[in-house]
Amino acid sequence: MLKVSENPPMAWPHEKSIADFVGTWWVAHTKARNEKALAWQLVHKEVPYFLPMTWKVSRKSGRTLRSLLPLFPGYVFFCGGDAERLEVLKTNRTAALIPVIDQRRLICELEPIQTVLRLGKPVVPHEYLKVGQRCRVIAGPLMGTEGLIVQTPRVTRLVMQVEMLGQAASVEIDIDMVEKIDD
Repeated sequence: MLKVSENPPMAWPHEKSIADFVGTWWVAHTKARNEKALAWQLVHKEVPYFLPMTWKVSRKSGRTLRSLLPLFPGYVFFCGGDAERLEVLKTNRTAALIPVIDQRRLICELEPIQTVLRLGKPVVPHEYLKVGQRCRVIAGPLMGTEGLIVQTPRVTRLVMQVEMLGQAASVEIDIDMVEKIDD
């Protein structure tokens, strides 16, 4: 387990929004438990990437352990040209590279997740949903973000789906911050 300071940044270059990265987006399907190691190698090779991570708190032998884990285990998003793609392949940490057919859509799906993580909001993996009420956030830092509303016994959550992976993440949201999208 890594110390907090030994974890790679979630995005590199970390001061930029992933929407500002230049190049073609790819998804690296990593070998088991290689996401962070791949991210560190991408930093050293100066390849822009996005690895959304979330905190998991567990108790073991009376101790509280905090681990920063990939939000989408097995996947790292990276951006660049043929040279960067080759550098990712040379790391020997990928099982496959997945081409992104709809570049704009991927960024639209990932950008709200990056925003929530930068705000320090707790984000958790969520079951990918195929049915549900679509909505749009009408106020706050996620304004314009579209997702699905789900109700848990205590809170309302906005589910943000990454369709090409068939995975999703959710964040707690005030129901007054969203409006229904007409189908």
